[in-house]
Amino acid sequence: MSRVQFGIRLHDVKGCTLEEKIENAKCQGFCCVHLALSKVMGEIPSGDGALTPGYAMYVRKLFERAGLDIAVLGCYLNLAHPDEKELQKILDHYKAHIRFAALLGCGVVGTETGAPNADYRYEPACRSEEALQGLIRNLRQVVEYAEKMGVVVAIEPVAKHIVYSPERARRVLDEIHSPNLQVILDPVNLLDETNYPQQDTVIEEAIRLLGKDTAVIHLKDYRPEQGTIRSMAAGTGQMDYRQIMKFAQTQKPYIQATLEDTTPENAVSARLFLEAEAEKIKKI
Repeated sequence: MSRVQFGIRLHDVKGCTLEEKIENAKCQGFCCVHLALSKVMGEIPSGDGALTPGYAMYVRKLFERAGLDIAVLGCYLNLAHPDEKELQKILDHYKAHIRFAALLGCGVVGTETGAPNADYRYEPACRSEEALQGLIRNLRQVVEYAEKMGVVVAIEPVAKHIVYSPERARRVLDEIHSPNLQVILDPVNLLDETNYPQQDTVIEEAIRLLGKDTAVIHLKDYRPEQGTIRSMAAGTGQMDYRQIMKFAQTQKPYIQATLEDTTPENAVSARLFLEAEAEKIKKI
């Protein structure tokens, strides 16, 4: 039996309602989900004012009834937004998600690390020291609130965002220096058109620098196409999973690992592929 608990992004699961998606995730053999409220709640409000304790209790009961955990409550907004009014709204949104996560029994609020523009797009300034310090300043406020609520905020390094490398993520962790700030490790997100031929080195470095602070793993595959990296369901590209699976199996007992970029048609085959990869590690 694998020591990894495999889950899925709930918005990648078939169904028109939250209840249908939860049931389908269970039927497909997953044990946890990545929940992005705005992408799964349909006509039900998911704004800050709607995130009441009663709403949290309702959602929590649905997942408990299905025997599914909420591995991550996603809040993927731009923590480096240059407009102060918009930034304050974003910070308030993160705090609302942290409160909601505490009531849900979900220990992790997940986020990426943004870009220093209103469009959340890559530009050379993403790699500047100024952008990094701005992100740290804003993220610190979110983490301090998470400390009060007993929730972990986990940043997800992405090659095209401000935290684009394992070294950059390590700096953020060290400068904020809080047990309530950890990492969602997605190996494919660390790859781009310049470094994918060295994927083993990139992943090895990520595990070395971020392994002890990794709370959740994201799993998908990739293929280089037309000068960029296209992500896809696990087992359909050229990702080598041996390092990340060995890390998960030997250093992170029963860590939750959610699949990304699946469809309802290939989600089960992606899960079975990853379970087989995990079993191979146990036999080495």
